[in-house]
Amino acid sequence: MKASLALEELKGFGKKSRVSDLARFYKTGPGEYAEGDVFLGGTVPQTRSVASTYKKIELAEVQKLFDSPFHEARLCAAIILNLQFKAAKSPQDRKKIFDFYLKQVRAERINNWDIVDVSAPWMGVYLTEVEDPMPLLIKFSKSKSLWQRRVSIILTFALIRAGDLKPTIIIAESLLKDKEDLIHKAVGWMLREMGKKDVMLLRGFLKQHSHEMPRTMLRYAIERLPEKERKKWLIESKS
Repeated sequence: MKASLALEELKGFGKKSRVSDLARFYKTGPGEYAEGDVFLGGTVPQTRSVASTYKKIELAEVQKLFDSPFHEARLCAAIILNLQFKAAKSPQDRKKIFDFYLKQVRAERINNWDIVDVSAPWMGVYLTEVEDPMPLLIKFSKSKSLWQRRVSIILTFALIRAGDLKPTIIIAESLLKDKEDLIHKAVGWMLREMGKKDVMLLRGFLKQHSHEMPRTMLRYAIERLPEKERKKWLIESKS
């Protein structure tokens, strides 16, 4: 199977009537976070169906999809990686896929929030198998790249699920002063997920940092707390 065939299928699903709406939704205009991204006009379920069909292609072919100017092709490539990672039989195979993923992150081919969010939770599973995930996470959290910073916090989702909550705290603290709304949402989301595992840890984080958390980050983080408590944190954060 070849990447060119997958791309043809993705193009076959494209509808010109959807392209402008997708471009607006994913902020592709001048000065916006995904400036210049190009869409075919397909849907996410359609992209997933193509990824499922081509899930066994070689990484060299996955690379061709990542190299595509079309958003759906890069999203398809990320989903294929997820499927290959899930099917990997050995730590060596998972490491190979994870390293390939990092190559795409560093090359800015994981370059919109949906591609980050569909891939980083799966790829983060590899971090549960390494001795110390923090150097990589911290490095990405300090990157000039918006997408690398978002990857740094979303990768911790897998660690949260595995019961390792400290990395989320450390990366959330590293990103507290970030100016991008997409980072505020991602950090708040991961703090909320952490709170599902240990609500007292979340409350401790809020007690220490709520006064300096961007409003969006705070709202996302407290979303699952009781309404009365949510109001308390919102009020206290203004004082």
